[in-house]
Amino acid sequence: MRAASLSREDDRRDETHVKLLYFAWVRQKIGRSEDDIAVPSSVKTVAALIDFLRAQGPGYEAAFSDVKLVRCAVNQQHAGLEAVVKPDDEVAFFPPVTGG
Repeated sequence: MRAASLSREDDRRDETHVKLLYFAWVRQKIGRSEDDIAVPSSVKTVAALIDFLRAQGPGYEAAFSDVKLVRCAVNQQHAGLEAVVKPDDEVAFFPPVTGG
């Protein structure tokens, strides 16, 4: 029994928990405005996070099919695909915004 419990603890150590926010058409394609998820600890950048999310279902695949059309912010700071994602970060995805 102890071995099984240690194994589950090891699994949790291999995960990073992040909060995800989706806006505008990104939210519409995914079908929700936010996720609080655990991702593998190998997910260390926004680009890797997007790759992970694409595999989570057709809505995610549709939302992230062309990353040139998606902007992001990590902890409310605009960020690029190379931005580091750490445990408990908040990552927001949204379309490019123009003003006039």
